[in-house]
Amino acid sequence: MMTSIVDRFIKYTKIDTQSDPNTGLTPSTPGQMKFSRELAEELKTIGLEDVELDDNGYIMATVPSNIEEDVPVVGFIAHVDTSPDFSGKNVSPKIVEEYDGGEIVLDAENNISLKPAEFPELKQYIGQKIISTDGSTLLGADDKAGVAAIVSAMEYLIKHPEVRHGKIRVGFTPDEEIGEGADLFNVEKFGAEFAYTIDGGEIGELEYENFNAAMAKVTAHGRNVHPGYARGKMRNSIRIANQLIAMLPRHETPEHSDGYEGFYHLMSFNGDVEKTEMQFLIRDFKRDRFEDRKKEMEHLVRKVNHEFGEGAMDLDIKDQYYNMREKIEPVKYIVDLAEQAMKDVGVVPKIKPIRGGTDGARLAFMGLPTPNIFAGGHNFHGRFEFLPVPSLEKAMEVVLKIAELVPSVKKV
Repeated sequence: MMTSIVDRFIKYTKIDTQSDPNTGLTPSTPGQMKFSRELAEELKTIGLEDVELDDNGYIMATVPSNIEEDVPVVGFIAHVDTSPDFSGKNVSPKIVEEYDGGEIVLDAENNISLKPAEFPELKQYIGQKIISTDGSTLLGADDKAGVAAIVSAMEYLIKHPEVRHGKIRVGFTPDEEIGEGADLFNVEKFGAEFAYTIDGGEIGELEYENFNAAMAKVTAHGRNVHPGYARGKMRNSIRIANQLIAMLPRHETPEHSDGYEGFYHLMSFNGDVEKTEMQFLIRDFKRDRFEDRKKEMEHLVRKVNHEFGEGAMDLDIKDQYYNMREKIEPVKYIVDLAEQAMKDVGVVPKIKPIRGGTDGARLAFMGLPTPNIFAGGHNFHGRFEFLPVPSLEKAMEVVLKIAELVPSVKKV
């Protein structure tokens, strides 16, 4: 008997695997390693071969080829961590067996509901089974839905040898949500010609381009003096920090942009008169515009220092990842393959840019071209996250169909 993909997903959500950007460890939290150990044992029980879990929480495993032809090795990858943006402890999923189009009450006592007026995409799933949160945590479909889809697909292939396929490699990574999922991924050891992350959102999403991304850490340095005697002496770091914020383009922010538009995003602000620290995300799809945005941030910091005095503000910019399109376009057939797989299982492909990043963005520049495929969820990283079950099932079917179609691809 195969494990139900819904049961598998719900079991996965019960383990707290939130990553933490502040520990300096890999994996960054013990819950991730706990889940990875259980997952590795599950893969062995199902019948995968060469199951390996390393000391940093990375899992690799193999489903051997059942054909004689020499065909490309394909990989499927998902991440085990959930976002640190919202609690992932004591997740208690709720199941709506047949969604009727109205509000889904998550927590009646605290008046928390999923409302179509606020989340109109709910209307796409009338009549379907939906998994939601209980209003107190995130759900974890990002990316435990992807993990469940891959594991369930591999179990199906092992139990159905009549489905012809080449060698398949699966990989599960920690710390994707804090941008470190590919840091210690051994591409050579993985040994796939190409791969897919199952880490997208709604059904049909197929993505092979993403933001170029950088993190800017800005520190404003002040001088605290009693305000009654501060004339000509005090330097208020909060005011200095606000000067930089006011100089940035007002409408080039996440809440004012979509599609291929980039932005500056102030994601944290902590300070007092003496010292203020800020973190900005810098994002753009075009590499030249991305570089211009970084130069603009440097220019504005120089202007602040000119106004308030040298040393009033420090800037540290670090690139995080780049647009994988430049690495995938030369092997565009792998996108076409996924598109065909979706059509073959009755899914309408929605090819769109990722307004973010995945492990695949980093892996593409490490030599493993890796487009991204939907896992089915909505409203990731918060209490209003939900997962339509048919979308999760279709994600599994797409993985199966890709495996079945790979033998028709000429080895690269």
